[in-house]
Amino acid sequence: RSLCGDVLHRSAQYAMAVLEVNASMGLIVAAPTAGSAGVLPGMLFALQDCYKISDERLIDALFNAGAIGYLAMRNATVAGAVGGCQASAAVELMGGSPEQCLDAASTVLMNMLGLVCDPVGGLVEYPCQNRNAAGVANALVAAELSLAGIHQFIPFDEMLDTMYAVGRRIPLELRETALGGCAATPSACEKCGL
Repeated sequence: RSLCGDVLHRSAQYAMAVLEVNASMGLIVAAPTAGSAGVLPGMLFALQDCYKISDERLIDALFNAGAIGYLAMRNATVAGAVGGCQASAAVELMGGSPEQCLDAASTVLMNMLGLVCDPVGGLVEYPCQNRNAAGVANALVAAELSLAGIHQFIPFDEMLDTMYAVGRRIPLELRETALGGCAATPSACEKCGL
């Protein structure tokens, strides 16, 4: 029995499974990165399962997520698994307006400012696998807030600029180098033979 409810339970399960496939040298789609590849499909498949959503509506949600992801890539970066596209896609699937989609995406960025990228042993599986589960929770909460009518005070384009500025200020060893954060803990170093 799930403490978080069926949608979040399944989302986390599916999101983590994508990283398991990646770790076993299986084929995945980097969406937007290999380390964050489970968040979008995990959430979408869970919503499809729980709400009996058609493949056609899932495709529309993927177009929505792709548009938000494109804006993030064009105006900032996809490094560090940023974008907000997952929350926007969830709002689209649940019948939200374009404004609500952008509000949800903005909320996700706000909640993820300064995310450290610290793969243990240089591999994206850990701690990224756990962060994929947290990512779906973040996306679902942001979508829920937006669909409830809570307007995001800071527009998505301003959040993209802010996210990019914060990311550039993060010390180099905390940006996809495996030199800081979780990767530098004694347990991680011991496990990796460092």
